[in-house]
Amino acid sequence: MKTIIYQVSVGNPPAFYNTCNDSVKRYCEKYGIDHIVQTEPILKIRPLNSHRSVPAVERYGYLPVFEKENAFALLGEYDKVCIIDSDIYIRDNAPNIFDEIDLDTPFAGVHECDAPITPQYRNKLLKFSRGQYEKFPEIMKEYDKAHGVPFYNMGLMLFTTKLLEHLNGDTPEQFIRRKEFEGFVNGEGHWKWSTDQTLLNYWIKTEGIVTKNLDWRWNTIFKAVRDDVLTESYFLHFVLSSKLPRNGAEIPEIVKDLSKLPPGIRGLG
Repeated sequence: MKTIIYQVSVGNPPAFYNTCNDSVKRYCEKYGIDHIVQTEPILKIRPLNSHRSVPAVERYGYLPVFEKENAFALLGEYDKVCIIDSDIYIRDNAPNIFDEIDLDTPFAGVHECDAPITPQYRNKLLKFSRGQYEKFPEIMKEYDKAHGVPFYNMGLMLFTTKLLEHLNGDTPEQFIRRKEFEGFVNGEGHWKWSTDQTLLNYWIKTEGIVTKNLDWRWNTIFKAVRDDVLTESYFLHFVLSSKLPRNGAEIPEIVKDLSKLPPGIRGLG
């Protein structure tokens, strides 16, 4: 059984990415998992008719977030692939994530709404999910007033060779360039600031791809979940690092002991 974790760290990433990626490296060595950190762009996806802010596109000349889909090309060479964002820190207590998916399941991920999130973050989820999916009546059928639309946080994606059946022979670039995804890439309407997350959730839902919902501990969003459950996490996701007092520079200190958050950290979110 061949497994690999794929990460992307292109452009000018913050220093704390090194702390996070080093934790992934140790994790891979522990469980005998192959590990790739892509540091140079390959796909260089640009919107065909951009509705995005100019700096977001022109800073690099492409949209770095779509570089993660290069990992699709590893299916076939590897039985199971996991994409992990470079702002995710893997804690020492984490089991082997590849034990969480069998080869008959194409995809697994964490629904944000399934986590023990704060009331403030739940309110954000309700508004966010409606904005992202309101154009799709078939998806909005899943919307409820307590959770919004259940969507996967694509900072962590776990998939198997079974996903090849839904890629239809597309290369990573051909997949992103599918006509049905053009509005997401262009950043139209509420997708102006979107990453690959809405595109991939739309694809999974409309394609009817069989999925497995992973426990929230596999993708614990720091300052979105309650402070009192942080020590239960496996993979700690610092997607909200810009809201920290030092814009993420304090993350190496945070991960040393989650039960002792630095001053100015506890209660954020």
